[in-house]
Amino acid sequence: MLYDKDIREPLFDFLEETYGKVRILEEKTIGKSRADVVMVTPESLYGIEIKSDADTYVRLGKQVKDYNLFYDYNYVAVGTSHALHVEEHIPEWWGIITVEQAETMVDFYILRRPAKNPEMNWKKKLSILWRPELAHIQELNGLHKYKEKSKLFVMGRILEKVPEETLQRQLCEELFERDYTAITEEIRKYRRKNRRKNEK
Repeated sequence: MLYDKDIREPLFDFLEETYGKVRILEEKTIGKSRADVVMVTPESLYGIEIKSDADTYVRLGKQVKDYNLFYDYNYVAVGTSHALHVEEHIPEWWGIITVEQAETMVDFYILRRPAKNPEMNWKKKLSILWRPELAHIQELNGLHKYKEKSKLFVMGRILEKVPEETLQRQLCEELFERDYTAITEEIRKYRRKNRRKNEK
């Protein structure tokens, strides 16, 4: 029986071999769910839900709804005990990766490649970015900074002004470049600077 912990690291290697340049982000909050894996490629975001042999489908319906709002493509990676029935629990545009124990290693097979997710919501997807990352996209596109405005307002302006194709590439690039060690201080500086401006 394969557990989540047995699947993760080999899955990341498999995704890199399959897709080339990728960045893997783990355990990301999306709505009321948590995405097990987010794979960033230069052009797209992939949400990946892992269902090991020890998991059930109890929460999958809700998880599918949340994944569909945030990502361009979605996969479910399933242990062999789920391989025959998982199609009944996911939309037809989701991809399926099967996971098997093969002697001393874990073996992966793409049973079905994902199609473009028709339910993706641009505002939800853009909300993945932190405020300094959104500010960088504003700068790249010559937009007003709107520093006194809410994140929601800023996202709305970006979506109005930046073509989706351009925004898609820039969003993926921001996630590729995201530095978790530096971002806390960057966000603190950003808030401190804006607080001072609002006090004037």
